[in-house]
Amino acid sequence: MIFKKIENKQIMDSYENPLEMSFISNNSGGYISKNQDILNSISLNNLNKLILKNAVKGTVIYKIGDSNEKIALISGIHGNELSSQIASLFLLEELLNSKLDNTIYLIPFAAPNATMNNTRRFNSKDLNRSSCIEGSLSNIILDKLLDCNVISIADFHTTGRNSNPGIESIFCSRKPSPKSCEIAEYINEHVGSKIIEHEKAGFPFKGAVEDESNLRGIPAITCEVLSPFGSLKKGSVERSLLQMKSFISYFNY
Repeated sequence: MIFKKIENKQIMDSYENPLEMSFISNNSGGYISKNQDILNSISLNNLNKLILKNAVKGTVIYKIGDSNEKIALISGIHGNELSSQIASLFLLEELLNSKLDNTIYLIPFAAPNATMNNTRRFNSKDLNRSSCIEGSLSNIILDKLLDCNVISIADFHTTGRNSNPGIESIFCSRKPSPKSCEIAEYINEHVGSKIIEHEKAGFPFKGAVEDESNLRGIPAITCEVLSPFGSLKKGSVERSLLQMKSFISYFNY
């Protein structure tokens, strides 16, 4: 991927750190502003306006920092899970004014079209069951992140009370990337989210971004906060943001 530095002074003069961006896919774009829950939950500052404008064209990855160790955070794999996508925007702005020793890649809207339509699926696919399928959007996202030589990936979701898992939690697996569970234990200790541990990645479910990353030897976790699908529970954005910051903290950023 070729990253382009955002040079717009009206945007970047407000921040200490430079910001770069690149497109992962040009076939997934959507008008995030049509999702009223998201639009009503964010500040329409110049940075967020740019992010929403970019999302119309497709899936965008943002890069903050420029050092050897690199980690990645994803939200919006399910377009109707809103809390983590909103939290990503708050996180990005915070990172731009933070001292960073390493590199963070952030994908706020994995499938902007699904977010616009407030739907779980993109192109009739559940992206958290299809990252093992060559050519699927989540497969492309994972490939691009591995091309960036990230050392860990965290995928952020929401869960309904009567769905799976139905509680605030962190999914991890012991094999073949045991560090997945170490990261989950760290977040559990600092945030209190419950750990849901599987012995082996890809079982009992196949195709999650977390599982496919672990199977490729890159430690990964999935974080869930409690909020109804397609809407927002009070406090869920803040809980998702805490999970994100705890994941980053594990790597001493």
